[in-house]
Amino acid sequence: MSQLRAETARLLGVFEATGAVRVEADILQPADVLLDLYGEDIRARAYVTSDPLRGEQMLRPDFTVPVVQRHMAVSAEPARYTYAGPVFRYQDSATGRAAQSEQVGYEVFDRSAPEAIEAEVFGLFHRILAPLDLTASTGDVGLLRAAIDGLTTSDARKAALRRHIWRPLRFQSLLARFSQPVAPKVLGAGGQQIGLRSAQDVQERLAQLQEEAAAPPIPPAEIEALTDLLSIRGKLPEALELLQALTRRLPSIGPAVAHMAARIKALDAAGVDVAQIGFEAAYGLTAMEYYDGFVFGFYAAEPGWPAIASGGRYDALTRVLGQGRAVPAVGGIIRPEYSLRAEAGSAS
Repeated sequence: MSQLRAETARLLGVFEATGAVRVEADILQPADVLLDLYGEDIRARAYVTSDPLRGEQMLRPDFTVPVVQRHMAVSAEPARYTYAGPVFRYQDSATGRAAQSEQVGYEVFDRSAPEAIEAEVFGLFHRILAPLDLTASTGDVGLLRAAIDGLTTSDARKAALRRHIWRPLRFQSLLARFSQPVAPKVLGAGGQQIGLRSAQDVQERLAQLQEEAAAPPIPPAEIEALTDLLSIRGKLPEALELLQALTRRLPSIGPAVAHMAARIKALDAAGVDVAQIGFEAAYGLTAMEYYDGFVFGFYAAEPGWPAIASGGRYDALTRVLGQGRAVPAVGGIIRPEYSLRAEAGSAS
């Protein structure tokens, strides 16, 4: 325990040396905010309790949401924050992971060149973890979002695909469904009203079904190009070349690919050997719900370990918590228990 405290203090000191202000967050967080962000799915991963005065509460599943709330209330920019403490996530007993774990985090709110800030944050984590001989993985959720926005289909279908980016099986199921013609349906009004839904709700649902029935299938070429996008993986320079070639088939990803190219240049200028950094277009699509752009993680070779560090860009989260007022934000966390284990392993 004393080693864990010392490692936590060391990491906090590194982040504070960049000008980050240390902040705290309550262990009990209002459940309604987290449910609005992540939906009912989060109940399966969080510990929920009920208070007669405060309503439903959750043991803190992460720090990012309360830190964003704090910043949006203060709005002093640019700003850097650091924090440390336990987070609580339900774990399947088969994983052997503890339900309570320590995190040390770093968050940057800055409106200047986004690729430079992403390179700064990744570069800082890369330098901290360099002695541990970890594998770095990166991705960019913005590429998939841009590809969805460019599909030849209805806005409703695009919204459904964006909503399920974080659920790959559901996403693929929707993509397969939207690639086929919709079977004709007989839709009409009349009959006895039963159940709790109002007549207006029923009419709105009928209108949605009619819109769905009229929507043509997504062209096969676009489905194939999107599938090829999700399969791209390799070191950063090679992945960038593949993505640049893919823009001929998916023009909507062009700005996101250009942003990635600028980020790679910024990483190189920051002293990161980009030829050794991995990239996967599908990286982070099962466990990074609130990220909407660049994402990263650092991993040890031991099977079953979580990422020793992870993070990314989450501008959309600030827009939700800021009630429409967004602030560009990038951050990440380190799990000091696992950085200590990796250090012990590299020393042996």
